[in-house]
Amino acid sequence: MAASKPSARRASPPPPTPPSASRLQAVHELFVAGEVDTGYLNSHAVRPVVAQSWERSRAGGVDPDIGAARSAAAAAAVDRLRETHPLAPALPVIRRLLVEDAIGSGVVVAVSAADGTLLWVEGDPGACRRAEAMNFVPGADWSERSAGTNAPGTALTLGREMQIHGSEHFSRVVQPWSCTAAPVHDPTTGALLGAIDLTGGGQVATSQTLALVRATAVAVENHLALLRLAGAGAEPAARKPHLVVLGGDRPRWVTTDSVGHLQITHLTGRHADILVLLSRHPEGLSADHLAVLLDDKDLDVVTVRAEMSRLRKVIGAENLGSRPYRLLTSITSDLGEVYEALDAADVETALDRYPGPLLTQSVSPAIARLRTQLSATLRAAVLAESAQGRTDLLRRWLEQPEGRDDRDGWQALRDSAGLTPVARARARGHLAGLDFELG
Repeated sequence: MAASKPSARRASPPPPTPPSASRLQAVHELFVAGEVDTGYLNSHAVRPVVAQSWERSRAGGVDPDIGAARSAAAAAAVDRLRETHPLAPALPVIRRLLVEDAIGSGVVVAVSAADGTLLWVEGDPGACRRAEAMNFVPGADWSERSAGTNAPGTALTLGREMQIHGSEHFSRVVQPWSCTAAPVHDPTTGALLGAIDLTGGGQVATSQTLALVRATAVAVENHLALLRLAGAGAEPAARKPHLVVLGGDRPRWVTTDSVGHLQITHLTGRHADILVLLSRHPEGLSADHLAVLLDDKDLDVVTVRAEMSRLRKVIGAENLGSRPYRLLTSITSDLGEVYEALDAADVETALDRYPGPLLTQSVSPAIARLRTQLSATLRAAVLAESAQGRTDLLRRWLEQPEGRDDRDGWQALRDSAGLTPVARARARGHLAGLDFELG
């Protein structure tokens, strides 16, 4: 029996030589200032793939001045992700083909997850130390939506090999570097697993380097296919069930089947309430206690038991215990991710993980309390960071539905040092509108 064939890879031709660094940097400055559009970029020899990435970066709110990447979760979370990530069994292949030769060459080798989180960053010790200055470290989020145009992030966005030369990077702090990256896919399902990247000087943005990184990605996919065929522990890593309850979308329960495909189950409001409460009470809840938390007036124990019976059919009996009612499986949730980031004092990641309030349609008094608690905690953390000069975080909070009427927040933004005249005028205008509405 032959090994599973890796997913088809769309090869990229060697990129054309970009404009001179000084010329490209001048065009970049005009673009991030909003003074020129994509048509201007194309007429000044900016590669279309780079121009489109700059457009996505600017539209997504990436600030080229605040650093290359927002921090991801705490290091402990990265360690757990490494242990279970599907690329972990192929790390020896990557080290043999890339890392061994990178030592002493001024080159950094990075392996990222599919969401852009860096898992391993190895190679030349001096280059690794210099890369730390731009947060190119395990646990950092180098997705394009977070760090702007960069080889691993843009390769993951487009699903193809990518080279980014110096000033083609969207973030200014990354522009002294060049990088080449290729995505890696699951050899059975074709699902995106992550990316392999070489970062260094101009020597990593050549056609030879592109061929090397592409070949390494193919070797990794073949290695995973052979391991899986031999039953040597390279099955797709089992993900914990994930609960999505923040923002305006319908709540859902996300699991992974035996071949790595995501299974999304939409939840009723009552089932979402129950799962949130059980996730916050790992010790379990009695039917009486759960009835009070869900509705302190009209809910009886019989109704609770009926709901639990229906929920057991939705998420699987293996996940839900009784006497007391409790989760039998460790789960993750977007709610938990926000709290983990706040516990790690990583307000930036907490904002990244917070699309909006908790279960806004819920009438449960316990959920209302959790909703208020989370919103107030995040707001206080943002205001504390803004007092230390992080007005970018304050602006992101004020763009949230909860922040639009936050008078104290808008006043803090208006009084912030270093604000542009236009931004200060906008804050003043918003305050005037709030005062008018409130009389």
